[in-house]
Amino acid sequence: MKLIVRAELAYRFPQPTPVIASLEAARSADQRVLTESLDVDGVDELVRDQDPATGERRFRSCLEGDSEIVYQAVVDNGDRQALPADAREHGWADLPAECLPYLLASRFCPSDKFMRFAQREFGGLATGGAKVHAVLDWLNTYVDYVSGVSTPETTAERTFVDRAGVCRDFTHLGITLCRSLNIPARAVSAYAWRLDPPDFHAVIEVYLEGRWWMVDPTSLAPVEGLVRIASGRDAADIAFLTSTAACDCRKVAVSVKRAVERDGLDAD
Repeated sequence: MKLIVRAELAYRFPQPTPVIASLEAARSADQRVLTESLDVDGVDELVRDQDPATGERRFRSCLEGDSEIVYQAVVDNGDRQALPADAREHGWADLPAECLPYLLASRFCPSDKFMRFAQREFGGLATGGAKVHAVLDWLNTYVDYVSGVSTPETTAERTFVDRAGVCRDFTHLGITLCRSLNIPARAVSAYAWRLDPPDFHAVIEVYLEGRWWMVDPTSLAPVEGLVRIASGRDAADIAFLTSTAACDCRKVAVSVKRAVERDGLDAD
């Protein structure tokens, strides 16, 4: 599927502030960036970083005063497939080395505290795919999507108690439960087609059957319409803007449209 993604961010920085921004679509094996543009007010030169293994991209700069960042791209995300229920899980000795960090507890995903619950609730299922689907069903049954309940410091443990949160919280709790079942799981930031209201979206990737599969724990966006930005252990690794000092966020506007070929590139 070809998608047109756009992000507009406006900030006020009271002093010169180093930032790291992650909002460019990844140039990864599962998607191609066809065209793109990136404009940052008041900055002539950016430090650009690309992970050679994942194709994820970030830029670094020092911003001051009122600053606007505008990114737009046309991305072909291929033919994303839904996770099959019969996808097999791997023994630890059979996993690629790069999967191992995603088996362990992290700042927002204390999976070591959930092993007894996860094994009792989901451990009896026959395949890794069935376990992940059961985790997703549990989240949609027992956790409410509610804005304002959580904060940037909310962990999966807190969400488990509150039983409410937003996409980041669903993702953290889903990752935590999957890791407690010995399934590698990581957080992914994405542009999401048909997400309402449009925003940056947090989803999960699990490693089963020899590959990574994206799943949306909130069920708010179709998997085939996701455009990967970055992946990591949890939200701390995939924030769209990280700064060394406090700043005032004035605007975050995200749009995702499906590109269609007419006389030229258009969108629906």
